[in-house]
Amino acid sequence: MPASIGYVIWFLGVVLEVTVVVCALKRHTFRRYLCLNLYMLFTFLVSVGRHQILSHFGLRSSEYWYFYYYSDAVLTIFLYLALITLYFVGLVLTYVLWGAILKLRETRTQLIQLVLSLGVYFSAFAATFALENMFRHPAFFSYVVPVLGCLLPLAWAYAFWRLAPDARMVPARLAVVPR
Repeated sequence: MPASIGYVIWFLGVVLEVTVVVCALKRHTFRRYLCLNLYMLFTFLVSVGRHQILSHFGLRSSEYWYFYYYSDAVLTIFLYLALITLYFVGLVLTYVLWGAILKLRETRTQLIQLVLSLGVYFSAFAATFALENMFRHPAFFSYVVPVLGCLLPLAWAYAFWRLAPDARMVPARLAVVPR
């Protein structure tokens, strides 16, 4: 990825990750969604760490390779733990969770926003993975994955910044009901 665009996308992702944590602290919902906020905080720290190692050792170094893959594994574990706090078991079950939210008539707007953004996030990555395998790594995929990485912190920052913690939404307005 060219340096200027790559750095802009990286910087945007880092700013959004910090924004999620700051907004949650400001709205006093950090402890309510502790694992989600810890995940965003660790994602920020890993992003900064990756940048430091990349700038010091280079992209092809074994130090960067090990840091990248081990930090990715740790972040995956943290994301799994964060999703358990939202009462669902496994990353792939986002839509099952959404179905449960509709069935149980969950009304907390922040929780609905968090779950729906997870669905969009994981769907976008799955689609990107499928397209990347179909079209043999075209150059624009080097931009798509980092941009998609900004979607989750952007949606979560919106949820914590703009939606009141006690805001409610009627789930029936979100589902199509046959008449």
